[in-house]
Amino acid sequence: MDAVLGLEDGTIVHGDGFGREGKVFGELVFTTQYTGYEEALTDPSYAGQILMFAYPLIGNYGVSGERFQSNGIKAEGLVVHEACPSPSHRLSRRSIYDFIDDEKRCGISGIDTRMLTIKVREAGTMRSCLLVGTDDGEKAVELARNQPDIASLDLVGKVTCKKPYHIEGKGPRIVLIDCGVKQNIINNLTSRGVDLTVVPATTSVRDIGALEPDMLFLSNGPGDPQQATNAIEAVSHFAGTVPISGICLGTQIIALALEGNTYKLKFGHRGANQPVKDLDRGIVYITSQNHGFAVDDKSLENTDFRVTHINANDNTVEGIMDKYLDIASVQYHPEANPGPNDTEKIFFDSVLKRAVKK
Repeated sequence: MDAVLGLEDGTIVHGDGFGREGKVFGELVFTTQYTGYEEALTDPSYAGQILMFAYPLIGNYGVSGERFQSNGIKAEGLVVHEACPSPSHRLSRRSIYDFIDDEKRCGISGIDTRMLTIKVREAGTMRSCLLVGTDDGEKAVELARNQPDIASLDLVGKVTCKKPYHIEGKGPRIVLIDCGVKQNIINNLTSRGVDLTVVPATTSVRDIGALEPDMLFLSNGPGDPQQATNAIEAVSHFAGTVPISGICLGTQIIALALEGNTYKLKFGHRGANQPVKDLDRGIVYITSQNHGFAVDDKSLENTDFRVTHINANDNTVEGIMDKYLDIASVQYHPEANPGPNDTEKIFFDSVLKRAVKK
């Protein structure tokens, strides 16, 4: 069926639609990974965004359902050059076409994703609209221009859990504030025996305190970290009383809570091949990332934070630490789903050690 993608700069791209007919809105962002589409599409951090894969063929090993990072697709729509209709893998249960259709999402294929990736790299992420079932490009551009900026949206509220839940363990009590947590972060923590309570991002300081945590953990999530006001308040309140750790958006929330600032990157870091330099060890890791905002390193100069990791491509902040307050957090994704596991053991073992120490 007909489909068209319109960008706020007036770009119109026609292609072949799949999934449900209709319209979806969001920032057009690209990811450089060529595997892990099942994990990426179900990553809550993609809420509010139309996800485009720079790699030209997506779906060749199908969808197993075993790698979901949430309860379903969280990206607003999918943009690919070619979607594989007949996957081949022993674990495959359905094609990417069936996946998008079952989830009632919109997708477009048969377009020049290389051109669009270059455009986003040069101009930055742009508001966009994907229409499936029509070829009205002018309408798509109009709708793209009329949508609000992603920084004004409460996307964390869209993906956080509705009520707290508990996963029993014999280890230290960790309270995880769910700003859009990926399932493999939970898997990595519980596999180490921690007693884990996951709470909504709107949970009050009083309710968190009542759980008597040995550690506070801030998860990844979508959108502008400044929208996560309750989580910022929680970090500010508990800093110095319990160890605090975080991943991705969690790092930005921690910085904002303790007098740091954040800013929006031009086109973000998304993919499974992002190089990160560990400044303490002098080692470069290959990491999985998905974020559009970052911590402003200049804003940390008047704080007790120390930058522990930087992005080897652009020197942006990838890790921060405050030894006095026992805070350590990373911007990249160490849980290795999808992609490299260079930092999985290093990060989660250190989390457990700090929580036990408390």
